[in-house]
Amino acid sequence: MKYFTKDLVYIKLEIVKDSQFFYRLKDKDSQRNDTMAKLSNSIEEFLNELIFESDGVVEIQRSKISDQFNCAPSQINYVLTTRFTPFKGYYVESRRGGGGYIRIVKVKLDDDEDTLNTFLNFIGDSITKNNCDDLLKELVRRKKVTKREMELMKVSLSDRSLSQCENRNKIRADLLKNMLLVIFS
Repeated sequence: MKYFTKDLVYIKLEIVKDSQFFYRLKDKDSQRNDTMAKLSNSIEEFLNELIFESDGVVEIQRSKISDQFNCAPSQINYVLTTRFTPFKGYYVESRRGGGGYIRIVKVKLDDDEDTLNTFLNFIGDSITKNNCDDLLKELVRRKKVTKREMELMKVSLSDRSLSQCENRNKIRADLLKNMLLVIFS
């Protein structure tokens, strides 16, 4: 086991034999990352069940959910901002204060025009690679594109493909909007 510093933080790494000739360094704390992903998945699943049982609208208190899952309230915020987005068909509003709540509404996008407008509003003037990838996954989930088409779109909208561009998030947004217009036409 080796210890390395990265920005004044110690990272535990172990050497793992991948095959007869190749070795790699494995982050011992990667198990923590897996646990956090599982926690996020569990929270998302729980909230989706609540939404389903309450006909598409649920009000929660962040602190009560975080207590139930034995996690920090910021973990609930993370799940809400990454998994309950407008283009996935959710509207999230919150009221701060002692009796504050978070309301999650599952919006039914009845037709392609509603879906396209939601996606275009989400994209706005620029979009990051991660948000772009999430939107593309949603297109596959909605059966608007195949997985292969999604992979082609991801490659053409990647940071590497746009490396020569000054404002790649803006250019990515323009390209993606045009792709969506073709998909939904």
